[in-house]
Amino acid sequence: MRLPQDVQQRLLAVAHRRTLARGESLFHKGSSPDALFGVVSGSLRVSVVASGGREAVIAMLEPGHWFGEVSLLVGRERVYDTCAVDTTEMAVVAAADFHRLVAAHPDVHMAFTRLVCLRLRQALAWIDDVILMPLPVRLAHRLLTLDARAAAPADGGGGNSGGTLLGVSQEDLSFMLGVSRQSVNRQLKLWEEDGTLRVRYRSIELLDREQLERHAATPS
Repeated sequence: MRLPQDVQQRLLAVAHRRTLARGESLFHKGSSPDALFGVVSGSLRVSVVASGGREAVIAMLEPGHWFGEVSLLVGRERVYDTCAVDTTEMAVVAAADFHRLVAAHPDVHMAFTRLVCLRLRQALAWIDDVILMPLPVRLAHRLLTLDARAAAPADGGGGNSGGTLLGVSQEDLSFMLGVSRQSVNRQLKLWEEDGTLRVRYRSIELLDREQLERHAATPS
């Protein structure tokens, strides 16, 4: 779910840059909608924290992803927390500049309308997965979604070329899916044995996307 390149260029032309250190927050739930954000390099963790302190990771945002438009469009406070996974450079578009672009350029307005609709559709699909699908299928779907976002290829170490490195840990995946880390680890190890992927330190190397797609389509 990426904005068209020409729309991104319009945004970058009016944005200023901000660098976050690893673990630094960009904004917290309940903060005012004062800007639109784009990830230039690094990655961000998007999460919510329940009253009991349990964190649920909603998404990992990689370079090229813009977010924060819903709070700007409806004029309401943020509904999630964001935190830099590693050193991350952000493009920050002030609220006034965002609203000016949307009002003056129909293509920008339409691009964000489409982006919001796609995100709603994805959210509904995730709800269906949680209700109806077993863990292996849900995990495969989530890895495929992360693969669609991935920007950096794997380094090719270990004898397999053409893999994609997904910057997500097993703990992140367990939070995203609402299951234990041990359950995620067991399933990843099975897929490691059949050559679908390789488990690395705080990341997953996807070796065979077609095989992962078959896992996503096969309830077990």
